[in-house]
Amino acid sequence: MTFAVTAAETPLLELVGLTKRYSGPPEVDVLKGVSIQISGGEMVAIAGPSGSGKSTLLNILGLLDEPTHGLLKIKGRSAIGLSERDRVRLRATEIGFIFQSFHLVPYLDTVQNVMLPLVHQGRRGDRRARAVGALQRVGLGHRLEARPTTLSGGEQQRVAIARALVHDPPLILCDEPTGNLDAANTSAVLDLLRNLVAADRAVVIVTHEAEVEARADRVIRVMDGHAV
Repeated sequence: MTFAVTAAETPLLELVGLTKRYSGPPEVDVLKGVSIQISGGEMVAIAGPSGSGKSTLLNILGLLDEPTHGLLKIKGRSAIGLSERDRVRLRATEIGFIFQSFHLVPYLDTVQNVMLPLVHQGRRGDRRARAVGALQRVGLGHRLEARPTTLSGGEQQRVAIARALVHDPPLILCDEPTGNLDAANTSAVLDLLRNLVAADRAVVIVTHEAEVEARADRVIRVMDGHAV
């Protein structure tokens, strides 16, 4: 099933007939001809039971895995068959990742954690200022020198959100970003993610939570390898 473009002439993400097969024995077809378009201005939830293929789909969207067959475009550019160097470069400029387990470096303070994508890009000069600005945007301007172990779960996730947006990517991919949070922090994080959506930016969230689905603009449900 192909979803219509709603917010931009060229979708940020376009998948056509995408499949993923893991060799066996036995061989397993995890994704079976998935066709999706995601445009700027959208917050999209990808939902489905365990083993449905939603995490595999997110890994492919984030260029962490390659499909077996099919078309994948980011901002109109094919992302199939790229060298590892080009994949890393495309991830570094176009994609921000937010994970359920935060993945913060415990011996770095919040500013240093948020600076990491800029360091990996080789950017110099404005790295600290950009990191501070991202932390202020998520309401953590007062915790710039805090270590992750001194932060609450909600604060750690906000640091992870700041890290994902510090290089201003058009696509933010979230893997169960509220899975380790209580109800109040879940609501606060979803508010932050909603505020990241812009005409030139989309937020995609893999989830199994009804509240996340309810807050999304639309839900792509993955069932037995198909997007429905």
